[in-house]
Amino acid sequence: MSDAVLNNIRSRRVVREMSDAPVSREQLETILEAARWAPSGGNLRPIRYIVIEDAETRRLIRLVAPGMFQHAPALILLCLNEEVMIEHSLPPSDRALLIDIGTAAQTIMLAAHGIGLASGPVTSYSKEAVRVILNLPDSYSPEMFICIGHKAESTRRGMKAWKKITWRDLTHWERFPPP
Repeated sequence: MSDAVLNNIRSRRVVREMSDAPVSREQLETILEAARWAPSGGNLRPIRYIVIEDAETRRLIRLVAPGMFQHAPALILLCLNEEVMIEHSLPPSDRALLIDIGTAAQTIMLAAHGIGLASGPVTSYSKEAVRVILNLPDSYSPEMFICIGHKAESTRRGMKAWKKITWRDLTHWERFPPP
């Protein structure tokens, strides 16, 4: 793995405050091109992306998304396409679907960071309200938003200082010792 890739992974952060500076169509297409390379169980590609740039639509979504602190100029909604799931006999409880959502989200956020943009995931929202606002087909299940924009100067007080965690704090080798 190159130093550039590791640096991109190490320096990416969830951004909760974004400016109103626009995100270009080319930047969004670059991010979506990266997303299509995210790993997918069985290479089935059940995720579909909805890009939302319209200010009024974003405002309506924020009304039903208490977890969306960002006033991002662009949103990417990750949806599971249930037609793909049915076609391949994947039950909605298949863990591979959650993994696909996670790898797509991380790929989107790393791609955004790699081209100088900020991003932040949002999973706290009313799925039914989002379905209505976006007129989603019945086969699309809205699973996660990724806010995309430019980092704004923070107006909030800093978050509580966290204890630095290393990979050693998160890792066990082989198995746990007997009690």
